[in-house]
Amino acid sequence: MKRYIGADGDSGVAAYEAGPGWILVRFHHGGTYRYDDTHPGPLHVMEMQRLADAGDGLNTYINQHVRDDYAQRIA
Repeated sequence: MKRYIGADGDSGVAAYEAGPGWILVRFHHGGTYRYDDTHPGPLHVMEMQRLADAGDGLNTYINQHVRDDYAQRIA
C-alpha cells in the first residue's frame, strides 16, 4: 500500500492501494476497507482514486459522500 499524507498532514487515512474499479483505504484508527464499482459505485471510486493520488481530501470525501457504503472490511 502507498502511504497517504494529506495536505494538512493529519488525515485519518494512513495508506491506500488502487486498481481498475477498486480502492483499498487503511485508516489510522479503524481498519482497512475496500470500495469498488459495486459499493459505493464507479463514480465515487474514480473520485477517491483521484484524491488519493493527489494526496488531498480523501478522508473528507469518504466522510461526506461514502461513509459506510463500502464493499468489504478487510481488517
